[in-house]
Amino acid sequence: MRSRSNKPLSAKVCKASAPTAPARCSRAPPLWRRSSEPRRKRASSHRFEIHVPVYAYKGVDTGGKTLRGHLDAENPRTARSRLKRDGIFVTDFQETRTEAAQRSGSSFRSNIKISLPNLQRVSAMDQALMTRQLATLIGAGIPLVDSLRALTDQTENQRLKSELAKVRDRVNEGGTLADALAASGIFSDLFIGMVRAGEASGALQVVLDRLADYLEAQVRLRNRVSSIMIYPLFMMAFAMLVVGVLVTVVLPQITELLVDLDQPLPFFTRWIIGASNFVREWWWAIGVAALAAGAGLRAAITTHRGRRLWDRIKLRLPVMGRAVRLIAVARFTRTLATLLAGGLPIVRALATSKDVANNSVLGDAIDQAAESITEGASLARPLRDSGEFPAMVTHMIEVGERSGELEAMLGKVADTYDEQVETLVSRLTALLEPLLILVMVGIVVVIILATLVPLLNVTTSLG
Repeated sequence: MRSRSNKPLSAKVCKASAPTAPARCSRAPPLWRRSSEPRRKRASSHRFEIHVPVYAYKGVDTGGKTLRGHLDAENPRTARSRLKRDGIFVTDFQETRTEAAQRSGSSFRSNIKISLPNLQRVSAMDQALMTRQLATLIGAGIPLVDSLRALTDQTENQRLKSELAKVRDRVNEGGTLADALAASGIFSDLFIGMVRAGEASGALQVVLDRLADYLEAQVRLRNRVSSIMIYPLFMMAFAMLVVGVLVTVVLPQITELLVDLDQPLPFFTRWIIGASNFVREWWWAIGVAALAAGAGLRAAITTHRGRRLWDRIKLRLPVMGRAVRLIAVARFTRTLATLLAGGLPIVRALATSKDVANNSVLGDAIDQAAESITEGASLARPLRDSGEFPAMVTHMIEVGERSGELEAMLGKVADTYDEQVETLVSRLTALLEPLLILVMVGIVVVIILATLVPLLNVTTSLG
């Protein structure tokens, strides 16, 4: 008998290499191998398939020209960033249907989203940039709702993006832009009043451009003052750190040495040591007292009487008082010029400008001027009678009223006082730097003398 083989069964496959040639037979692969190879090929054919999304866009360049086209990018954010880098304000943006179908057929995304309150701060620079872009879009002839949609897509600040989307929806439902902005709660009364005046006069683009100029000027002034004050604040913090180390670390060690030597200490040295011990033992009470004093001052400022007293003290300070007055007058004149140029009535513009000045003493003078204007008086006279505004300001306002160019004169006053503020703050900073150094050196010298004199006495007695 012939034994059967244990090899897997396989079929013979015969092929003819040519019509006249004999057929050549070869053994076919096993069934399990034949069934797996096509599957492996199918899997490998789809493994490295990559679809790059293509996006269709419409937009406006900086010159107001309408553009449209297609753009391929990894994701919508990258595409928008590239368009923004090229100076294109996008008005319509969507993924092409073919690419969207391919992506939706090959991927599954979760639609579960958790919405949390956005506490991100909207800075004045964010508002200025948004206002400038909105003015550009409206000037290009794009409808307001489409402009707001494009502006929402372009905005990077997430809180501002969310509020702009709500503003767009309110306007789309038939509300005015000013009312929609007021409902958001992040725009000032000045901003809303200017927009309302622009809508009423039909010159919204012009008003938005002026408003953007105003916001940018305020940001530049604030940045200049902040940059000038950085170094003095750093020096003050460093001086406090040095004094704290001397009082809490160095002085106690020297005190222990003097006590061990059993030598009488001068009164000045005993006073310094007592102050050092008090700070080290009662530092928590000092902190609590400082916080309580700050909270009490803040509560007192919230009242009209306390706020007026605090503002008057600031205006009467020897050197800083002039800087406070210049800043308040510059804000008032700049805001009033912007509001009058936007078409707001002068009484309403004065009410808004008073809040921007942020000084109750000047605010009371502005209220009196508004009451006088309703009775038929001019603006310059009540401001002059209050005694709170410099003579140059009231004189230029009077000239502007007589010539019919009050807005231009107010703008010149604001420019002049902005320059004076920068110059004055620069001078104060130049004086403050050596003053802080002298104070720090004086404190260190006092501490050194308080400890050095007893040590010299000990050395003399031992000698």
